[in-house]
Amino acid sequence: MHHPSILSILLISITFTTITSAAYKPEIRSDAASLWKGATDYGNIVHEIPAGVAYPSSERDVVELIRASGEAFTVAARGRGHSVGGQAMARGGVVVDMAALGREKKGRIRIDVEGMYADVGGEQLWVDVLREAVAQGVAPVSWTDYVYLSVGGTLSNAGISGQAFMHGPQISNVVELDVVTGKGEFMTCSRTRNPELFFGVLGGLGQFGIITRARIILDKAPTRVKWAKLLYSDFTTFTRDQEHLISNNASNYVEGFIVTNENAASDWTSSSPSRKAEVAALLKKQGVLYSIELVKYYDNDTAATIDQEFDTLLKELKYMSGYNATTDASFVEFINRLGDLDNGTPPLPSHPWLNLFIPKSSVVEFNAGVLAGMLPKLNDPKLNETFGIFIFYPFNRNKWDDRMTAVVPDEEVFYTLAALHTAPQDGYKSIDEFNNEILGFCKSKGLKVKQYLPNIKSKKEWMDHFGTKWETVEKRKAMFDPNNILSPGQRIFN
Repeated sequence: MHHPSILSILLISITFTTITSAAYKPEIRSDAASLWKGATDYGNIVHEIPAGVAYPSSERDVVELIRASGEAFTVAARGRGHSVGGQAMARGGVVVDMAALGREKKGRIRIDVEGMYADVGGEQLWVDVLREAVAQGVAPVSWTDYVYLSVGGTLSNAGISGQAFMHGPQISNVVELDVVTGKGEFMTCSRTRNPELFFGVLGGLGQFGIITRARIILDKAPTRVKWAKLLYSDFTTFTRDQEHLISNNASNYVEGFIVTNENAASDWTSSSPSRKAEVAALLKKQGVLYSIELVKYYDNDTAATIDQEFDTLLKELKYMSGYNATTDASFVEFINRLGDLDNGTPPLPSHPWLNLFIPKSSVVEFNAGVLAGMLPKLNDPKLNETFGIFIFYPFNRNKWDDRMTAVVPDEEVFYTLAALHTAPQDGYKSIDEFNNEILGFCKSKGLKVKQYLPNIKSKKEWMDHFGTKWETVEKRKAMFDPNNILSPGQRIFN
């Protein structure tokens, strides 16, 4: 745990006095509870103590805070605090609790049904956007698996889920932003208005500005979903079916999972002893199994034909015979299927996650070396792995806009692996070492993977990560945050 220096506290105290004497007065607290909140995230691994936490009541408060910072202290915006490596922290600086904007200022979600867009405060949670939009018969088209995340937070990364093969990530479904830059300038931007800032901020890891509003594309909301989970024993068949599904619009959501133990196969085995025995034998033989999660939306207009359409879709796939767990749910139940995971009680676990993008040309070798070759080792109790979910599914690159800062592999189809580990708070190091082994394997084999939600520690690694975009990133940093004030926890320019 790192504490701010006496000098940084003194400088910020002087600046706080200047801020609080201005017409706009962002509340800044330095009590123990506020500082601990600013030094904590979902990862529960990194704890960087700020000198203060700001609670803005308006966008103008954010502007004044950044203008007052000069070069005296850094500033990091914190939404729901779901980073896992201290990315939203500011050691010795100021963490902005963006949720305060929503508490102080009402009407931060505005649905325009005629224009088919929503104007949403950057601090708002996607689950609240879901509820308010669906109440008016519309909904965003691209989601994250977990919707208790802030709009500004996901747009600063990319925002991915099983709809992205069709609609692209969330950053591809935004038409306008309000941003406070690292110069303390409040700017509205779009693809045609201040485009350098617009493309920079989307996927920009908080480096160029703080998103205070986003205009999000909407479509007519479905009312219900057909939802299937299909089990595979063969990797090639599994990926062939996934790529078939993302090559057309017959489905609305496609994801996949790596099954590493019998508990993860309960959807297919809980009511069948024979299937449970078969799965156990396969896992013992080959280490992992694979599953596709598939969803098709429908509403009252298509309810009469949905069963036939869904059956036709499933008949095109080569999953293990009989291993089809299908259910029916409301659209809201599906999008909010994970519920709120942020209500745990101490001691809280750690989440040493690893998220990768893998080019299609490398997935066979990646499966042999990592999915089948390494993930089964996590069943070893010595690793302190109490729980893990391993998500694996493909995207179409043509749904991503390369002008944005987000980085993906340079192939038309690429996959993501989300290794979502949960470990005891003091047991994350062994999982961290395991993650580094995965990265080491990819490097040794020349697999051109990219980190998503990157946890990178050196400038050289960041340059390698951004590749041909590095010069653009440097240029945008000089344009919009020349004093390197924003998001120091990403460790790109600080």
